Amino acid sequence: MSAQGDGNVLYAQSGGVSAVINATAAGLIDAVLADGPERKIFAARNGILGALQEELIDIAAEDPAELALLHQTPGGAFGSCRFKLPDADQDERPYRRLREVFRAHGIGHFFYNGGNDSQDTTNKIDAWFRAQGHPLNCIGLPKTVDNDLAGTDNCPGFGSVAKYIAVSVRECALDVASMCATSTKVFILEVMGRHAGWITAAGALARSAPEDAPHLLLFPEVAFDPGDFIARVRSQVERSGYCVVVASEGIRTAEGEFLAAAGGAGDAFGHAQLGGVAPHLAHQVQEAGLKTHWATADYLQRAARHIASGCDVEQACALGRSGWQLARTGASGVMLGIRRLSDAPYRWEVEPVELGSVANLEKCLPENFRSADGYDVTPECLAYLRPLVLGEAAPSYNPETGLPNYARLKCRLAEKKLPDYQP
Repeated sequence: MSAQGDGNVLYAQSGGVSAVINATAAGLIDAVLADGPERKIFAARNGILGALQEELIDIAAEDPAELALLHQTPGGAFGSCRFKLPDADQDERPYRRLREVFRAHGIGHFFYNGGNDSQDTTNKIDAWFRAQGHPLNCIGLPKTVDNDLAGTDNCPGFGSVAKYIAVSVRECALDVASMCATSTKVFILEVMGRHAGWITAAGALARSAPEDAPHLLLFPEVAFDPGDFIARVRSQVERSGYCVVVASEGIRTAEGEFLAAAGGAGDAFGHAQLGGVAPHLAHQVQEAGLKTHWATADYLQRAARHIASGCDVEQACALGRSGWQLARTGASGVMLGIRRLSDAPYRWEVEPVELGSVANLEKCLPENFRSADGYDVTPECLAYLRPLVLGEAAPSYNPETGLPNYARLKCRLAEKKLPDYQP
């Protein structure tokens, strides 16, 4: 660990981005800059790869007006990556390179903003630097739209996706209901969620009455039974004239196989590329004689900053600010998480958790959050979800274009001081 407050700051984004990851960056940057001009703050271009390649964005070179828009800008303003660091006992070269870069630029604080796999990276870096006795405060900042990150009640990015899905399901259901007498009977929306059904569960927030859509939720935690699914769709159409389904991209057969996977080698962490559940299900329903439409939320759900949850934005910013407050005490080897204090009124606080209790762990939708038949959520789940979508945090809009004002950063790199990286 470094001495309290020592050294410059390096922040990096990792994994799939979200509507609010830049709000976490903004919270951290604002807190560091408010602490005085004596230290520099950098952002690694494209996550840990930028740190290895000494591609460090100089935050001081950015226009303050554009930085002020960072909190309302979706995507990853500094670039992200999916890159797996090897274990240090198998290959120390990336770690030695990081030490060289950090020394060359006086970096004493490293913040990695990401999910399960990213926190594994943070944990590995912290452990190696500790073992070497090199001073570094290494802190993880949580991010994942899937809400499957351990060590935190909920994760920044999820609340906004949940709000987007709930609103989209309600609006699409109104559309289908208005035409079902002579046209489409079934609508299927595919949402993200490889192993965890949190986003699918959020679809239930669309209801204002028990009989409202969505009528069926398909979770990756529940084995998919095609015969039972078709029977339930038919029954719902007979009962109300139409059926709305929200399906996770990661639903599996009873044998544990993904219902729809793109194939190929997958990403750096061995995850198969998913997608295609909605058309697969739609084909089954159409074969049963019911006119069906489908849609895939895909990147739209995680990029929709225009409909972000106010709670989500607030928590994302708070975690960035708290990250700097914690780093100044000399803390390292932790991720900041959210601890829920109560549901109604909703109260929460930020707390540090050990990286070792977070890295590579997945938090699936618990059994008591799923209905007995596996096609719906429970009241306990709704009580958990509802506070996370509360509040609006709409971006400012350009009156001439009618579109949101999003940050356009220069992302100028600091001068390199080392030879090019040779992995």
